[in-house]
Amino acid sequence: MTDPAKITDLKVCSLSHPDPEKIKQELIGKYPTKVARKRAKQIVVKRVEDEDKVPQIGANVRTVPGLIGQRGCCYAGCKGVVLGPTRDIVNITHGPIGCGFYSWLTRRNQTDADAGPDGANFMPYCFSTDMQDEEIIFGGEKKLKQAIREAYDNFKPKAIAVFATCPVGLIGDDIHSVCREMKAELGINVFGFSCEGYKGVSQSAGHHIANNGIFTHVIGTDDAVPEGKFKINLLGEYNIGGDAFEIERIFDACGFTLVSTFSGNSGIDDFARSHTADVNLVMCHRSINYVAEMMETKYGLPWIKVNFIGAEATAKSLRKMAAYFEDDALIARVEQVIAAELPAVETIRAQILPRTQGKRAMLFVGGARAHHYQELFKELGMSTVSAGYEFGHRDDYEGRKVLPDIKIDADSRNIEELQVQADPTQYEPRKTAAALQRLAAKGIKFAEYDGMMPAMTNGSLVIDDISQFETDLIIERFKPDIFCAGIKEKYSVQKHGIPLKQLHSYDYGGPYAGFKGAINFYKDIERMVNSRVWQYLKSPWQKNPELAATYAWQ
Repeated sequence: MTDPAKITDLKVCSLSHPDPEKIKQELIGKYPTKVARKRAKQIVVKRVEDEDKVPQIGANVRTVPGLIGQRGCCYAGCKGVVLGPTRDIVNITHGPIGCGFYSWLTRRNQTDADAGPDGANFMPYCFSTDMQDEEIIFGGEKKLKQAIREAYDNFKPKAIAVFATCPVGLIGDDIHSVCREMKAELGINVFGFSCEGYKGVSQSAGHHIANNGIFTHVIGTDDAVPEGKFKINLLGEYNIGGDAFEIERIFDACGFTLVSTFSGNSGIDDFARSHTADVNLVMCHRSINYVAEMMETKYGLPWIKVNFIGAEATAKSLRKMAAYFEDDALIARVEQVIAAELPAVETIRAQILPRTQGKRAMLFVGGARAHHYQELFKELGMSTVSAGYEFGHRDDYEGRKVLPDIKIDADSRNIEELQVQADPTQYEPRKTAAALQRLAAKGIKFAEYDGMMPAMTNGSLVIDDISQFETDLIIERFKPDIFCAGIKEKYSVQKHGIPLKQLHSYDYGGPYAGFKGAINFYKDIERMVNSRVWQYLKSPWQKNPELAATYAWQ
């Protein structure tokens, strides 16, 4: 049995052929000159001598018209990602019913309705104003008021959120004045999000808008301090496939008190008192870093980056959390939990490793998943030959150290930047300057994220906002053993005879977070990369043509 305090280092296969630089030139060589110049900045090879430095990448820029990307819209990021997993807020989509598809539960976010005091769970419902031609022409504010009243009369929720779609922004419906009027009439919290789909360059803009709205209207409205020691918030965890349940199990075993999760398995009361926690833990940096920064400024709540995807990453994050609180009993208890959990993980990994060692993966996913899941593949002895984000910014790739160098463009100016100051009554620094220095000396980094690229293997290919053409070409050249993306890419990738693992919704699998999640992932990936069914997806004549002919005149 290996040392349970640490999973053994694995020898991952080296990246050799094909040459990623040649692949990059082949990719951009198919484009017109202007498009090629733009895409050349978004396709980079990590090939540096100094591991502390990474090449600069073009990110958070508009997709070139005509290229089929993987991105979603601003509305999808606001409603679908950040607010969608909250069980006791009635989320109303103000727009045509087509946009209402994403008002429903499409990402397999799970929740424990019994965890709340009233057992409310509105996640299975789809609320939409179903705007028709009449509302598009004459305005839909009247219909929105009617929808809010109807939702309140039927469900009596604690709060109602309204999400604007593209037509609403184009015709000028003032959803915020409607929300203020209905808040006064109903006596509950009613707030709106101007998250029209066309704002920003991707769903990332919706994350920012959602962060601003929840911070303005909800966070800090309840000063009741939850019982328990070592109070934490988990930011950027959305309980896909039950991930949050596994993380919460580990927190309970260690003795941490979870005040709120943004926003998997959560309720509005959790958000309201989240400012009473001792520290914020950030999982998905892209979707939630705005809230983390604003809470630190207004309430004195520091944040640290964590990762609960991968057994070794989970153990590392738990140790970081325990070190933050500087409590010997907590540190010892965390070590006991890790020692109890890792042997089962190592047993399964040892059984599966011979069948996964040396295989290759590609990851093109949103949020932090293209980064975090490389930890799990590394534990399986697999290498990541290429990876990228759908809607990442430069700091997601290169780390937050590049933030001062990023120029604000017109698209970014569409999103309001809240001017936040220390609250005169609620601001309370959690750590003294001396304590912060002491923790920094122990390696605890505050408000920092190193990004995806520094952790990637030298020679790997990094592609931002990958297109369908680029996907097809790199699959043909690299011939990976598995491809990780979303539902839009699933079937086109599988036609190449390559298994695709959805890391947005897990293909009905999961959880994959924490220790038990790592075991689930090991088993699922081993089955996928070793299944013989994929070799039958190409017809025999596509692999080995048997007939050849020429024209008579030749």
